[in-house]
Amino acid sequence: MASQTVLELRQVSKSFATHRAVADVSLEIPRGAFFSLLGPSGCGKTTILRMVAGFETPTSGEVWLNGECINALPPYQRNVNTVFQGYALFPHLTVQGNVEFGLKHTLHKKRADDINRVSSDLVNDVLKQVRLEGKSSRRPSELSGGERQRVALARAIVLQPDVLLLDEPLSALDPQLRKQVRGELRDLQRRLGVTFLFVTHDQEEALSMSDRIAVMNAGTLEQVGTPREIYAQPRSRFVADFLGEMNWIDGIGVRPEAVTITTQGRRAFVTGVTYLGSFCRIEMKLESGEILAAQAPPDTSYTTGQVVCFTWNREDEIHL
Repeated sequence: MASQTVLELRQVSKSFATHRAVADVSLEIPRGAFFSLLGPSGCGKTTILRMVAGFETPTSGEVWLNGECINALPPYQRNVNTVFQGYALFPHLTVQGNVEFGLKHTLHKKRADDINRVSSDLVNDVLKQVRLEGKSSRRPSELSGGERQRVALARAIVLQPDVLLLDEPLSALDPQLRKQVRGELRDLQRRLGVTFLFVTHDQEEALSMSDRIAVMNAGTLEQVGTPREIYAQPRSRFVADFLGEMNWIDGIGVRPEAVTITTQGRRAFVTGVTYLGSFCRIEMKLESGEILAAQAPPDTSYTTGQVVCFTWNREDEIHL
């Protein structure tokens, strides 16, 4: 029976001169999971991805793939593939040429006619999976940003990797397209069943797509869990503040969406009202001087200087 863990990091550290980019990170990535490394720039998440890919060597610790330590293996001997931030497509090759480029190198020991037959079958199949049928003869310059991203995905998954490594692959897309591609990427991962190790600094991306999230800060792991666990039960102030907005008041934390403006309760003065489409963000100042944010319906009529009351449910409190 196959192990439930496909990729494991055992006390992995990486230093560059005097800078310690990753510090004693241990992680287990379940087979078939959409697993995200989430954190601000410089927290070490991309360095971890590069060590898994073989582009960097751990200063200490071990990287295990399918029950084997792969520290000493060069990138081409690891059954992982990387989708880079800029996609790294060959501009002079067609969609089909880009997707089959790496595949033909892996099939180089077969006869030429076998290579062409096998690669053509696999490429056609994977282009259907990423919904690029009928576009195999186009070049990257003739594609939209979302289509180029799907070509990069197709080129990676056609090699049937054990783990697909994605280094902020949506960052080059405009906000509206990112939301669309986000859903497509999650659907594709579910259809394929391939393990995705996804690097992002975008909390919304991580929360909406992941089965599990590892939140990183300054080279260390802050917390690992499901999106709901990470958001609703943060184990550190860093995690609580990094994932969404947090009010800190009376020694506890409470999310703005958990704060209700009522006719009874504690008093506050409205100091700002911001319309955000699906809701309004209400900023209030308590008599103690503390600042509190709440969410209200988009048609709210609160105004700056108005005295309001607020409350929240005890089960929504976050205690650290």
